[in-house]
Amino acid sequence: MTQQAVKAKVRGLHRNGASLMNTGRDLGKTRLPLWAAGFVMLTCFAILGLSGWREWETRNAELRTAEIDVTNLAQSLIQHADDTFELVDTILVGLVHRLELDGTGPDTIAKLQTYLPTRKSSDRIRGIFVYDETGRWLATTEQIDFSKFNNSDREYFQRHRDSPDPGTLIGRPVKSRAGGQWIITASRRVNHPDGSFAGVALLTIDVSYFVKFYERFDLGPHSSASLLNNDGIMLARSHDESGAFVGRDLSNAPLFKQWKSRPAAAVYYFKSPLDNVQRLSYYQRSSRYPLMVLASKSQDDVLAPWRRAASARMTVVVGLVLLIAAIGFYLVRQLLQRQRMAQALIAKEAHFRLLAEQSSDMVTRIGLDNRLIYVSPSCARIIGWSSDELLGTSAVAGVHAEDMERVEQAIAALKNGEAEEARFVYRQRHRDKGEIWAESALHVTRASDSGEIDGVVAVVRDMTEQKDLQNKLASLAATDGLTGLANRRAFDERLADEWARARRDGTQLSLLLIDVDHFKAFNDHYGHLAGDGCLRALGRILSAHPRRPADFAARYGGEEFAVLLPNTDADGCARVGEEIRGALRDLAMLHAQNPPSRLVTASVGGATAFPSETTTDSSALVAAADRALYAAKDSGRDRLVMSGQVVPWPARSA
Repeated sequence: MTQQAVKAKVRGLHRNGASLMNTGRDLGKTRLPLWAAGFVMLTCFAILGLSGWREWETRNAELRTAEIDVTNLAQSLIQHADDTFELVDTILVGLVHRLELDGTGPDTIAKLQTYLPTRKSSDRIRGIFVYDETGRWLATTEQIDFSKFNNSDREYFQRHRDSPDPGTLIGRPVKSRAGGQWIITASRRVNHPDGSFAGVALLTIDVSYFVKFYERFDLGPHSSASLLNNDGIMLARSHDESGAFVGRDLSNAPLFKQWKSRPAAAVYYFKSPLDNVQRLSYYQRSSRYPLMVLASKSQDDVLAPWRRAASARMTVVVGLVLLIAAIGFYLVRQLLQRQRMAQALIAKEAHFRLLAEQSSDMVTRIGLDNRLIYVSPSCARIIGWSSDELLGTSAVAGVHAEDMERVEQAIAALKNGEAEEARFVYRQRHRDKGEIWAESALHVTRASDSGEIDGVVAVVRDMTEQKDLQNKLASLAATDGLTGLANRRAFDERLADEWARARRDGTQLSLLLIDVDHFKAFNDHYGHLAGDGCLRALGRILSAHPRRPADFAARYGGEEFAVLLPNTDADGCARVGEEIRGALRDLAMLHAQNPPSRLVTASVGGATAFPSETTTDSSALVAAADRALYAAKDSGRDRLVMSGQVVPWPARSA
């Protein structure tokens, strides 16, 4: 087929492709997949939304039930507190009336000391006390010697002394001087007949009384009941037998900061400043005394049963939603795949040919029989043959013999379905250039009706320039920039290879280490440029010195060089070392700091090894040559010493 016929056929395919693509766009206008996807999403969101709303309502119902529980408890506890302080107030009123009527003389106090125990008839009252205007104890229900006690330092005493208010004062919790326990004080002022301050009558209530009473009510493992005064001072708290919270000032808590604007009783959610537990509570203020009760539950305890049940219910709901979503996703995907397949069938061939014809790379299609069934026109530029000449030929006909097996394995893996794509670099025969480096990217193609693999598409690119550049970069990476010899990294790699080869073949391996004598002094005296010239001169000697192709010279580091001599015995190693040393000396480079010759010289250390299965480390060879080098230096420099050689050992010169 002529080129004109091919181009006409391509144009016809383009026209047919354009027509079919218009038909494809008409097919793609259907909104069925979108409607189906929308319905599935709406269903899933509706189920999740309704389930979430139901769980939220259930949560709120649990909280409302807990609110009722703490409300009832708070109302009961405030009634108990009112009853307790009402009894205290009644006893104080009677006691003060008697003291103001009979006075505080010795006879009255004696009668009072007998009378007071009869008034302590309830376990609510810890003790009853009477103090004179100086704070001295006059009478008490406590069985102690109180003759030396004085309570004029107590806050309640000072307030009664300074204020004529006759009402009952409920004070802060204090440690009892009589028993040492925490107590709540209730006191009233006692006046002389002329209205002046005559003393104080005091009743105390054990904090532990309220603590034990509150522990009768169990609302959960982290519930609490607290009695506070209106100033935010903790009077008693459940589960506080040690009194750790008694007297704590909570006036800075949000509840008390907004105290005046709050109702007398209300539900209150807060994070406790005492134990950092998020709490649901109800507070109730007393209508008769400056007190309030706070009953609370841990919000986590309240919601724990709901969380467990909600977790189980939501697991089922989420599972159902995922199932619906999976089924919906499968159905929508099937619809979309049908539309895409219709569009792909229409545009596939036209697009492929359009891209292939315009590509600068060579695009080919390979059949299951490894024959080329399509080749793009760029093949003439890439490998020198036209597409007409290549059609029907083997896809691997021009591959280098050493790369053939690798290329055939890659193509076979693609056709067998073991991989979808592959990429490799290989050598390809060129019609005019002989051989080039090529990179091929392969991808499987599938039949539109069955989806089975029907061939491979290969995109081939000329990589010769890139390969040459890579080789140059690799060479530069292994070369010392100053001397042009191999660098230390290249030497280490070559040493490992030659050591393995010598051990495998049963041959000897020799190494020379060469070090310029007094090189630092040379640098200091003549300058670094002269020093670089000296090293380059030695590098040229090592490069030009006749040796076998397997011999390898490298700059080992600084002014030190190495020569690796495979399959060389100790005599041969010494002979090469002497030749190199002599060649350097023959250059007659002046070195005033290197007596006695006053020329640039080098010390050489040599070593020979016979690698075996037991000597697996090449570092032993380097270490032996290094020791021989130092022996050469210590014995006067400008000489060669072989490892194991006995040499004179003069005193080290400065």
